[in-house]
Order: sequence, then structure tokens, then C-alpha cells
Amino acid sequence: MNLDQTMMHKCIELAKQALGKTAPNPLVGSVIVKDGNIVGQGYHPEAGKPHAEIFALQDAGDKAQGATVYVNLEPCNHYGRTPPCTEALIAAKVAKVVVGMVDPNPLVSGSGIKRLKAAGIEVVVGVAKSACRQLNEAFIHRVLHKQPFGILKYAMTLDGKIAATTGHSAWVTSKASRHRVHQLRSTCDGVIIGGNTVRKDNPNLTTHGVTEHNPLRIVMTRSCDLPEECNLWDTNVAPTLVFTQQDSNPQLQNKLLAKGVEIINLDTVTPQTVMNHLYQRGLSQVLWECGGILAAVAIADKAVQKVMAFIAPKIIGGQTAPSPVGDLGLTQMKEALLLDKISLETIEEDIFIQGYLQEDL
Repeated sequence: MNLDQTMMHKCIELAKQALGKTAPNPLVGSVIVKDGNIVGQGYHPEAGKPHAEIFALQDAGDKAQGATVYVNLEPCNHYGRTPPCTEALIAAKVAKVVVGMVDPNPLVSGSGIKRLKAAGIEVVVGVAKSACRQLNEAFIHRVLHKQPFGILKYAMTLDGKIAATTGHSAWVTSKASRHRVHQLRSTCDGVIIGGNTVRKDNPNLTTHGVTEHNPLRIVMTRSCDLPEECNLWDTNVAPTLVFTQQDSNPQLQNKLLAKGVEIINLDTVTPQTVMNHLYQRGLSQVLWECGGILAAVAIADKAVQKVMAFIAPKIIGGQTAPSPVGDLGLTQMKEALLLDKISLETIEEDIFIQGYLQEDL
């Protein structure tokens, strides 16, 4: 791996320190190199704070003059919550800027590169491009499709069940797999479940201390037929948002509001209406941890782009035992939805497989 590749991967690792915290902004890291040595580095910590290049320039000080700046995403060239990074780079008199990928945001999209070149700065684009795109897949999807990036996560037995016929599901997979899920939640802005999951599992939907960041806990329920007492209503732990239909169970709604639970009444509660609302709130990546019925509707509504499945070497059986995905209306195997860019690994005795729904490519 050459110096440019090495430094770009360093930018990516820096950017990952803010996983789950930057929405609706992207994850960005920056490294400044002079005479083969790193003289400055930084990352974007959260929306509203300075961008990665600014922190790196502050770290480098006067050493930035004549140096090479690495950044995994094209520097911004517009005034948003913060001034343009291009002007800061020009003012610092850097000699060269190496960019991982062009920003898909129409407000930037090439203009930052043009501005730097116009100022006489050498610009190289596309170093470790695939890795940079994967880092910000949620940001890219949000910009291009005007909705958050959706991940469907489930744990199932070898015979495709997420619970026994009684509904009992604790625990399908190993402790190590559950720890991986807690890590996954820490990278997300929200976690979505349906009312049935609340009633049967009484989940926490937190990161269980893996990081300080807990995602917004989101419940979709048309009837608002929910228990008065459950873990999700403790908003001191993490915020909770309930989407329900107009005038459903007003007595419970009032009790939840008193506990600090946010409630949004919609004309229709569907994955699409919910995702549209979450986009407006600024969320970039959401995790669907729901049951099979809601999962099927989320897939049909194109609210899911990525699937992450944990498979335990167990057989539970039962014709009526629930599966991860309910009825999609498909009757022929040739109609089956295909996953692309598959990766596979083992976590203790479990198998972890992830991929992207092809229709979203």
C-alpha cells in the first residue's frame, strides 16, 4: 500500500470515531503530511461543529504551508453551518489535496475540487474510492434518494426461525453476536421496531454501554396498543419516538408524553411515511430490528437497502414459528430478492452474512 492509500485509510479510521454522531453530515477524517510525516489530523465530530480539514489545519499550524492534505470526502465549497473548507485550505497555503471521493451533495459535487485547482493547488481524486464510498454509504443514499439508509438486522436459527412457536426468542444467537449488534446500533441514528416486538420482547434497543451514543428508539404502531410499563419508556436512558395513527389510544399517549416519550400522529403509519419523516429530522442511517411482518413491508416500501443476518447453529422447528421476513407476495423462486456484495464471517459458533438488496444498486 503506497503513501496515498495509507493516509486515506488513516482518514477513514479517524472519521469512524464519530460513527452515529454526524447525521445528516458525512463521516470525514483528514490528515496533513509534510516531508513524509503526519503534522496534523482531525475528524468531523458532529453536525454544526468544524469539518475535519479545519481540525487538521489547526493541529498542523504553520506546518500546513506547502504540505499535502488527505481527506476522504471532497472539501466543501459553500457556506452552511460552517464556512467553506476550500477557503481555509487556500488560506493555509497547502500545496496538494488528495481526495477519496467526490461529494454527491449537489451543493458541492466537484465545485470544491475546482476551487482548489483554480487557486493553484494540486488535487488528486479517487484514492481508496471504494473504501471511502462504503464509509459514507448512508450519507450517499440519503443525498441521492432523500431518505435514510435502511439496514434490516435479524437473528435466526439454522431452520430460519426468529422465535419458537410460543414467541420466545431469548436468545437465538451467542453473546458475541449480540455484542456485535450493540456495536451496530452505535453506528445508527435510529432503531425501528413494531408494536408486537414491544409487547413480546420488552427490548432496550441501546448499545448496552458499547459507546456513549444510543440511537433514537422508534416504535411503529397503528393502534398504539402498547404496555404502560416497558424499558423503552425510560427516556433517561435514550430518547424514544412513537409513530402512531391519529386519535389512537389517547389515554396511553398522554401517559407516554408525561414520561418524555415523543409521539407523532400520522394519517397512515408505513415504513415510507416514517422514513420520510426521519429524513426531515436529519437521520442518515436506521436499523430495522422488527419482526417479519413489518420487515416485509419495509422491504416492499424500499426502506431497506442492506441486510445483516446472524444465523445460529440451532434448529427449533414449528410450522407457525415466525421467520425474519413475512409475505412479500412472491410465488416463484425466480422472483426472490437477491443480495449483492455479500460478505460472510463467523462470530463464535454463529454465521454472520451481510449484503445489499440488488434493486437498490
